[in-house]
Amino acid sequence: MSEAALRQRIEALEARLAAVEDVQAIQNLKSRYGQLADARYGGDGVVPRPELERIADELAALFCEDAVWDGGAGLGVARGRDAIRQRFLEPTLSFSWHYFVKPRIEVAGDRARATWDVLAPCTSRGGRALWMSGYEDDEYVKRDGVWLHQSMKLSVVFLAPHETGWA
Repeated sequence: MSEAALRQRIEALEARLAAVEDVQAIQNLKSRYGQLADARYGGDGVVPRPELERIADELAALFCEDAVWDGGAGLGVARGRDAIRQRFLEPTLSFSWHYFVKPRIEVAGDRARATWDVLAPCTSRGGRALWMSGYEDDEYVKRDGVWLHQSMKLSVVFLAPHETGWA
């Protein structure tokens, strides 16, 4: 194999590896988001305020300064990292556990889009067990080698009481 052919092959492998690493980094970002969103709740509901503030700081840091978090009609819209932090300081539930599945991730340079199906068993502030299912459409940007959320939009397919289900 010639030196030029070897160089070309190495460059192709490096590009493929970078693409795989980008997808993996976005999956890890989404996983961290779900982990932190759920960490706002302990065995007795919402965690104490100092812990909630720390978690909200970490959640907000997963977003760009000018990001948009759109929870739909039920949860509202927060524009900008500070507003997103404030939104996470006001939990609407007393428990949630997010499952993000079937990621469809497309990376184009330092930008990416993804759709994630979400299933979240949750408990209302009034103590009612619920099932929430839907999907999130996300946009990401890579800044200084780190992937961040540029936008996140939740579309709820159903929100149903646990005892009766969604049928």
